[in-house]
Amino acid sequence: QVQLVESGGGLVQPGGSLRLSCSASGFKLDGHAIGWFRQAPGKEREGVSCISFDSGRTYYTDSVKGRFAISRDKAKNTVSLEMNSLKPEDTAVYYCATAHPTAVRGPLRKSDFALWGQGTQVTVSS
Repeated sequence: QVQLVESGGGLVQPGGSLRLSCSASGFKLDGHAIGWFRQAPGKEREGVSCISFDSGRTYYTDSVKGRFAISRDKAKNTVSLEMNSLKPEDTAVYYCATAHPTAVRGPLRKSDFALWGQGTQVTVSS
């Protein structure tokens, strides 16, 4: 079965860290861009970060630059999002999704991403 599965979400205090993972099954992530999006209650889904699985080129939206780091593990066929210095406004459901490699140029558009995971909840609160 072709699918993406996110993991690693949870509850963390402001200033804390979390590491999200996106695992692909049924296909290889080679030849794709893998993006992370988030959606807070009552808000539009927004693109956070993206990586070209082949080249390693990355993209970050301004609000997470310097705090988040995206990486890929070719052996494990996974993409990770390391989130540091978390803020309450980072609270959202985080999704990973695949797109053509050119999507990494940004800005990230939902319509460019075809296959989506089910999401993982990240809550930043004291």
